[in-house]
Amino acid sequence: MSGPRLPVEGRVRAVIEGIAPAVDGGRFAIKRIAGDQVTVEADCFTDGHDQIACLLLWRRAEVSGWNSVPMAPLGNDRWRAVFTVDAPGSYRYTVTAWADAFLSWRYDLARRVDSDDLRIAARIAAELLTNTAQRANAAGRASNDDAARLSRWAADLRELRSPEEIRALGLDPLLAQTANRYPDRRYAVTFPVEFPVTVDRLRARFSSWYELFPRSCSDTPGEHGTFRDCETRLPHIARMGFDVLYLPPIHPIGRERRKGRNNTLDATTADVGSPWAIGAAEGGHTAIHLALGTLADFRRLLAAAKSYGIEVALDIAFQTAPDHPYVKEHPAWFRRRPDGSVQYAENPPKKYQDIYPFHFETDDWQALWRELAGIFTFWIGEGVQIFRVDNPHTKPFAFWEWAIARLKQEHPEVILLCEAFTRPKVMHRLAKLGFTQSYTYFTWRNTKQELTDYFTELTQGPSREYFRPNVWPNTPDILPEALQFGGPPAFVARLVLAATLSANYGIYGPAYELLEHLPREPGSEEYLHSEKYELKSWNLERPGNLSELITRVNRARHDNPALQSGAGLRFVSTDNEKLLCFAKTDVDAMLADEPPNVVIVAVNLDFHHRQSGWVQLDLAALGLDPAVPFQVHDLLTDARYLWHGARNYIELDPDRIPAHVFRVRRRGKSEHDFDYFE
Repeated sequence: MSGPRLPVEGRVRAVIEGIAPAVDGGRFAIKRIAGDQVTVEADCFTDGHDQIACLLLWRRAEVSGWNSVPMAPLGNDRWRAVFTVDAPGSYRYTVTAWADAFLSWRYDLARRVDSDDLRIAARIAAELLTNTAQRANAAGRASNDDAARLSRWAADLRELRSPEEIRALGLDPLLAQTANRYPDRRYAVTFPVEFPVTVDRLRARFSSWYELFPRSCSDTPGEHGTFRDCETRLPHIARMGFDVLYLPPIHPIGRERRKGRNNTLDATTADVGSPWAIGAAEGGHTAIHLALGTLADFRRLLAAAKSYGIEVALDIAFQTAPDHPYVKEHPAWFRRRPDGSVQYAENPPKKYQDIYPFHFETDDWQALWRELAGIFTFWIGEGVQIFRVDNPHTKPFAFWEWAIARLKQEHPEVILLCEAFTRPKVMHRLAKLGFTQSYTYFTWRNTKQELTDYFTELTQGPSREYFRPNVWPNTPDILPEALQFGGPPAFVARLVLAATLSANYGIYGPAYELLEHLPREPGSEEYLHSEKYELKSWNLERPGNLSELITRVNRARHDNPALQSGAGLRFVSTDNEKLLCFAKTDVDAMLADEPPNVVIVAVNLDFHHRQSGWVQLDLAALGLDPAVPFQVHDLLTDARYLWHGARNYIELDPDRIPAHVFRVRRRGKSEHDFDYFE
């Protein structure tokens, strides 16, 4: 008679369910920073009344042996344990559990009252401890003392007759501690999924990006800038507090079908073209535009930036100009139209006649994949460790999963920023596949409700395990409506929001500093006279520039741990819909039971009128005593206010400054106390 087969081992009784954190059941990795603690929880239980033991197992991916940490009960069969990831790389974790005979015996002993029952229990324990001593002996010489001790306890339990003595020895904490080191795990079950963890360096969690075009760095108007010219901007960028300098593509620019100013089709010989139209007779993705300098000049720029504490990020755009060497060398890598011509890039109604996309369904796809992955490897070899990847959502998910896994295995310190402004599920899939950071919809989130909902989702929803937002108020492609019509208050407010809501943020630099706000035409998000198509000459000392304010904002970020993570973000209730208020706390300090760094941010979302209102703080969540007044120190203006209790008044005039960035300072007994203030 046929029927279900017997299990391989029917004496396995423990059940493990609901392991968290987990992204899609362990299909994708959670993300952490080197030095972080990973807290793992699981439901572990068994049939009947026996006691269960659980271990959290963890290891580096390249190591075969597991480390183990006992899990502690939280109630309702939920268990928790923690391990620390100490260096960038890939880790794995899972959970094992078993019905534990000794723990069950000890649990029952504490409830037994009948003398005969206690004597029988003592004989049962003696047998258990004898077997435990044998396991201790088998564990090696270091466990010999434990084995002898366990054998002695077993002998004592066989001899004891007094219920009081049996109970005292059976419940001895030292006995439990020793016996639990050598559990009987013959019938343990280990959850079949090994959950992955990708661990990055600190800059993956906290970074401030500044984007500029090196070709616009010349001091002579109309003259093509060089890497040497770019070096002269480094002191200014460092002084403002940026630690990542992002450069658009630095490769040769195609001449065929080159775009002219304002994206026109009729380019002249004087037009410099778009850097994203990559490749010409001089070379492609591993070559440098001759007008910028040489590879040696680029290495010099990297070294100069490093001396200021700045890393250079390169743009990786997997597309070509019509005259890129790939077009002739690998014609099968491009899709053909019915007339035999190569299909240029389109996103109707937008057309990119100067760009050819790759055909990833080519029969030669394996060679294409290897070639593209090799572009990353080339620039890593030149010293680049941060990349902004252009439009990854237009390339296959399978390619990115393969390429990023390969890249991170060899270079775990590499950071990849995903530039994908597309559908939410696509953006999240790319983050799951391994991109370190991701662009967001912040640029189009303007109202109090929109911002509250979106950043609550990013910092408290399930995606917090894998989606690291990098927030930009503008890019060379996006001049949002708020900046077109909001005047200087809009630039200030959006900067403060980006830099404080997110631990990673960036600006398209000179354009933001100088409040560039004119669109190419009404209704467009393209800049008029966009730097994507022409050289610009930026006077960074122009009156009204924001460099001093940007410096203050970045200084606040670097001085306050609360602003270096998204974990401690909580929105604060206000009675005015035009006032957005939120608080950020240093979660690591709170976990260590130390007074946390606390920052409270308030922003007037009305860029044309003064707004006022009352904020209602959750003092307990901020680690504040409701009976003790505290000072809020505005890091933008240096003003200080004494606040009492949870309900406090704010007023913001956009003609002066539309935002507060308050550091909370507690009153101490002396200048040596935490956050002492006069």
